[in-house]
Parts: sequence; C-alpha cells; structure tokens
Amino acid sequence: MRSFMGRDILSLKDFERQEFFRVFEIAEQLEPIARSRRNADLLKEKILVTAFYQPSTRTRLAHEAAMIRLGGQVTGFADAKMTRAGDFYQESIKDTVKMLEFYGDVIVMRHFQQGAPHEAAKWASIPVINGGDGWGEHPTQILTDLYTVLREKGRIDGLRWLAVGDMRMRTMHSLAYGLTQFDCPITFVSPPEMSLTEEFKAEIEDYSLDYKEAEHVEQAIAEADVILVEPVVQPDYTKSRDERTGELDLTPANYKITRELLTTKAKSDAILLHSLPRMDEIPTDVDITRWSRYWQEAFNGVVMRMALLALILGAME
Repeated sequence: MRSFMGRDILSLKDFERQEFFRVFEIAEQLEPIARSRRNADLLKEKILVTAFYQPSTRTRLAHEAAMIRLGGQVTGFADAKMTRAGDFYQESIKDTVKMLEFYGDVIVMRHFQQGAPHEAAKWASIPVINGGDGWGEHPTQILTDLYTVLREKGRIDGLRWLAVGDMRMRTMHSLAYGLTQFDCPITFVSPPEMSLTEEFKAEIEDYSLDYKEAEHVEQAIAEADVILVEPVVQPDYTKSRDERTGELDLTPANYKITRELLTTKAKSDAILLHSLPRMDEIPTDVDITRWSRYWQEAFNGVVMRMALLALILGAME
C-alpha cells in the first residue's frame, strides 16, 4: 500500500480498496480525541491553509477543527472576494498556490471550477486536499459517509445503497467512484434532467459499479440499507456564489424522504445520510427518528479530516 505522507487527496478514483480501510483505521484511533472534546499535539508544528473560493460551512470548519484538535494551526480565506483572485487582478490558481505553499504545510481548496484543486496540486510543493470542485468531486465528504456507515453498521460490503438527488453533484460522483471498491449495489433516483450522464455511466461501468436507476424513491427504498440524500433544488456550482433571489421550488414527492415513507417503506435498521445543507427533501421531523444519522455524519466529518491530515503530514503511517 502506498504511503499517504505528502499525498494529494483529489479524487476517490485514486484510492485502492485497502487505502480506504487504512484511513478508517486511523480515524477510529483518533476519534476519542474529538469525542472527548480535547486537543492533542500530533500536528503542533503544522499549519493548514484553507483556500475557499466558494461558500462552505461543514467542509471548511471540519478541516479547521480537525487541524486544531490535532494541535495544528490554521490560516487562509473563506471568500475569494477578499483575495487578489477575486478582485481586479483575478490572480491565477498557479500564482495563488505558489504563495500559499509558503504559508503552511497542506492546502484544502474548494473551488467553483471543476479540476481547480488538480491544477493547484500541479504547482504546489505541499499536499492539496480537494474540498469540492464545481460539479467535479468531493472526496473527503464521501470518505466521511463511508466511515459513518462502517461505524454504524459494522461493515460496508454487502450493504445496498439508495442515492437520491441531483446526480450531477460532486458528492454523487465521489460516491460512485468510492463504491466501486466495495460490494455495494446502488440505486440512483433523480429527476430526468439531473440523471447520470451517459459519459459518467460509461465511466462507472468501466469501474464495474453495480448500479441501477429508478424514477421514484418508493421503488427502491424498501431494499436499501443506506439512504444518501442530496437536494434536487440546487445552486449553480459553477459560480463562486449563487444566492437565492426569491422563493424556490419545493422538492417533488418522488425525491423526498418523509417520516411516513421511512415508517411504511424503509428497513427498520436502514440509516439515512445527508451531507447538508438541505432544503425540504428531508423534513425536520425526520431528525429524531431512528433512521437519521446526518448529525453523526457531521461529527465524523471532523474525525475523517483528522485522519487525513495526520496521514498526509506524516504524524501517522
């Protein structure tokens, strides 16, 4: 197995099966630090640089919290408008990361341009973590989701997944790539205009993903062990910021996970994931049901980033 030290985390296509389990093993070892709300000194001499060209709550703060939990420090920006990349100069990714590499030891980047973190990794002499790139990928989120499933169900192989939402989303792309390394049949449910593209289908078929598509969540929820939901009411991920300008359409019933649906159709021990933020695709009365795991998922997001940072920066091997 390859070492993680100094490695970029750009795409789950780069992960081999045993590498997933190594990350999960380190996450489990470090989890007590986060659970007890204390800080360690594993990365006390390291600095994380956050380069967020697009809004973020969980991804940016989870990386920052992870670094602080391990004793490291954080610098960076959360809005490109506050940098020379977002004003008159429109500074290039190359020029920006050539500066950022002098300010810290690892960069986590979110960008509205698909492939931007890959471009950054070409020029940076320090590791780059993809915190979400346009409609591209979101590898750390799906590592978090897989870890959550492992901790909640005790296994990943042999579980049936249901993914509901916009299949153009970066989380869905990373999910498909990640599940190619596990025995996990998956059913995708989305509006027709947000379905898997023919190009992406060809790619995941080359990776031997066991998948099918359905038109309505009720057609697939009964057999699902893991239900992963994303909104179908979406911003434009190719923009640095897409603010709503009035009331938005509601989620059609076909793509909504209600308490009644879970009670009447879902397995009693199925788990429900959502990377958040949500619109109305999961009503708030689902939060206190036995199926919901999205708050645990959020906690695991810190733990997963702790594991990745510890591995990438050589504190764990």
